Amino acid sequence: MFLLLLIGKQFGMSSPLRTTCAAIGAGKAADFFKFDWKAERWNLMVVLGAVIGGYIASNYMSDNTVEINPEVAQQLAADYQIESAGTSYMPPELFSLEALSNPFVIGVLLVGGFLVGFGARYAGGCTSGHAISGLSNLQLPSLIAVVGFFIGGLVMVHFLYPLIF
Repeated sequence: MFLLLLIGKQFGMSSPLRTTCAAIGAGKAADFFKFDWKAERWNLMVVLGAVIGGYIASNYMSDNTVEINPEVAQQLAADYQIESAGTSYMPPELFSLEALSNPFVIGVLLVGGFLVGFGARYAGGCTSGHAISGLSNLQLPSLIAVVGFFIGGLVMVHFLYPLIF
């Protein structure tokens, strides 16, 4: 993050998606992807670094467990049949190939992915870009976006999530 700011670049994870789409030819289908993606190749290295860093951290720098409130673990086990809560960052009940055999889960992932991708582009950046770079640069649009992210998250957790699940 510091090095990006030092060389005048902005951190974010939604811009590399646009760069990737442009690189594989999405500009033929939509004008949004018609730009000089080669000038933006540097942001693909940011994503690659995040993936490599995440792999190293999860496999070599941690015991791959997370401590959560025992009451939350009991509620997850009782309400959602997630028995491995608190023993793994990625519970197999949610992140296994068996979980992907359910068409409802696939539908929720597709709709959620579309909404997150659309929202990131509509807001002019993703949550990490606005919250980390935008707020550190004291940008008012980023503050508005982050407040919107929090409000959206609260609405989802307290009103929509119970209706879906």
